[in-house]
Amino acid sequence: MSSELFKAFPDLDASDRTLWAALSPLGSLHLPAGRILLSEGSTCAGVPFVLAGSLHLFKTSETGREITLYRIEAGESCILSTTCILSSGAFPAFARAERDTQAVFVPAGTFRDLVERSSSWRSYVFKLYERRLTQMVTLVEEVAFHRMDQRLARLLLDVSTELGNQVTLPLTHQELATRLGTTREVVTRLLRDFEEEGLVETARGSILLLDSGGLALRSHAN
Repeated sequence: MSSELFKAFPDLDASDRTLWAALSPLGSLHLPAGRILLSEGSTCAGVPFVLAGSLHLFKTSETGREITLYRIEAGESCILSTTCILSSGAFPAFARAERDTQAVFVPAGTFRDLVERSSSWRSYVFKLYERRLTQMVTLVEEVAFHRMDQRLARLLLDVSTELGNQVTLPLTHQELATRLGTTREVVTRLLRDFEEEGLVETARGSILLLDSGGLALRSHAN
């Protein structure tokens, strides 16, 4: 499994013998879509390194409404798990497999040991923090300075890119609302506006992009 892990995570130094020896014995986990890997308030037993699929990190309100913190795609790991382990604190959110996911779970003890013994591992962890914090700053800027219609247009384009520039997106209104941190009713109203403008066409469980250029303009409109 070590060769597959190092291939999926090129920032890990495969020439580091300490790293190789610690990660080589680890097998991969298969997480079916919908499986909760980590729950809010739970103890962090380790850090997931996603080889395929994706994990959805989210918080829930007292009414059950979800708000997305971030997603962990193939070749990415979980910054909340690392902070939880290093601080010996409880996990502050939920982590759920968004689709069938394969991941290597690095145990907490192994993670701490590598932080102490491997400079390349520490370098990887610092890069992980840098990337995720940059993403969080971008998210704060979007929420603070961009209208919801701009954010929705950008999200549709981003999902299309993630799927290899696919124009039919397998997304429900509720899934979009969860990713944007808003309600399904708001998303439905905005998609109706987009349809009237000829930008998209909605169907049950999917959204067809008709005018990607128009969506790009809408995502930057004042």
